[in-house]
Parts: sequence; C-alpha cells; structure tokens
Amino acid sequence: MSNENKTIHEFDLNIIYDYFSNTERQGPGSADITLKALSFIEGLTEKSKIADVGCGTGGQTMVLAKNTASTIIGVELWADFITQFNQNAKNQNVQDRVKGVVGNMESLPFQNGELDLIWSEGAIYNVGFERGLSEWRKFLKQGGYIAVTENTWFTEERPAEIQDFWQKAYSEIDTISNKVAQMQKAGYLPIATFVVPDTCWTDYYAAQAVRQVAFLNKYQGNKTAEAFIDYQRYEATLYDKYKQYYGYVFYIGKKI
Repeated sequence: MSNENKTIHEFDLNIIYDYFSNTERQGPGSADITLKALSFIEGLTEKSKIADVGCGTGGQTMVLAKNTASTIIGVELWADFITQFNQNAKNQNVQDRVKGVVGNMESLPFQNGELDLIWSEGAIYNVGFERGLSEWRKFLKQGGYIAVTENTWFTEERPAEIQDFWQKAYSEIDTISNKVAQMQKAGYLPIATFVVPDTCWTDYYAAQAVRQVAFLNKYQGNKTAEAFIDYQRYEATLYDKYKQYYGYVFYIGKKI
C-alpha cells in the first residue's frame, strides 16, 4: 500500500503522538480564530463550565482561559499531551480553574446538563461530526453552546484526486449546508459558521516542514516514521493544490 493510499489512522499511534508532542497546536488554527468563535458565545461567567474535547496540548484552551473566567476541563486520550496541557496551565497561571484529564471522547467524564460550552478544534472527526454533536448534547445545559471545527467541502464538485483522498481519510466530509443541517437535526440552533482562513493551514504546514527534519533525524532508519512523514508531506501538497475546494469551518450551535 502506498502512503498516498493510507489514512493517518493506519500509522502507529506512538509515532503520531510523538510527532505532535511539544507543539502548541496539533492542527490548523490560531488564537484569533479561537477568539472569533468565542465571540459568538453568550453568558459565560466564573460559574460556567467548559469542556475542550480532544484538547491536545491545549493551545486553544489557554486562549479560552485567558478570555473567560470559566472553569475549563480539557479531555484528551494521550496522557503525555495532558501532562503538557497541565504544565501549560501552570505556565499561564490558570491551573486553579483549567485542568486536563485523560479521557475518551466516546465516553466523556461529565454528568448530563453539566456543561455550558463544549469546544473541539480539529478533533470531532475522531468520533464523527454527527455522532459527536448527538452524543455530546446531553452534557450541555439547556441553552448551552457547542463550537467545533470540521473539515468541509467548499464546492459541490471537486477534482477526483482530492475527492478520493478525503473520502478515504474522512468519509463524513461534506458541504457547509449539509453540516449545518446535521447540526440542526442533532438538536441545536445554528448560531454561526465561518471558514478558517487558509493562512492557518499554510502556517501549520510550514511549521510541520521544519519539525519533520528533526523528527526524521530522531527516527533515522525507522520505515514507519518515514512513511508517516511522507503522508504528512503528501497531505500538505494536496492542500496547496486544492485549497479552494476544502478546509476547516467553525460551526457554533446552541442546544434547544
């Protein structure tokens, strides 16, 4: 099987997590984009509780912490990410109300109606957009919000190469209108959608290109690591070639 025909989930998880360790963000995004999405959320106070699902090392979580007075719980499957997350919270002096816990987004450690906001940047695809919206809804209070980024088609038709790549990598990729309809069907009032600018992607891939050199030196001769980097480089090449057809979209909804 060529690396172009694999998906990221077919690589050794230890390789993947090590590659993304000690990085501020594990996917395209920025503080400005996090703040833009946060601007659509009303009513957060020091009594509010936020869950950042698939928080990684907490780049976006720390932006939320600096711009709200709420309690924030980051949930991430990989323990090393949570260690880095909690250290980041200490570095930002927000550890009194921001905590990372090891957990599975398929079985979140919250009570029904406990949360005022569920946040998830670049992570809901791990359970699927529709499933995540539906299953996580019960954890929100009535009138609570959900805010997620999701890889999305910008056009109804696109070239076969990029269509085939994303259909295999993430079969739930769809158009904005269909994603909004899925949000409504799951029991939310769609509040806002906006496209994450391509600079977030190009900056992300540029930073990866630098990181890949050191990573390959660390894993010199490791065919699995080399194949993983080949896959990352192929994905970046596809984005540069086809970015007018797809990208992240922020979807913000309110539980009704």
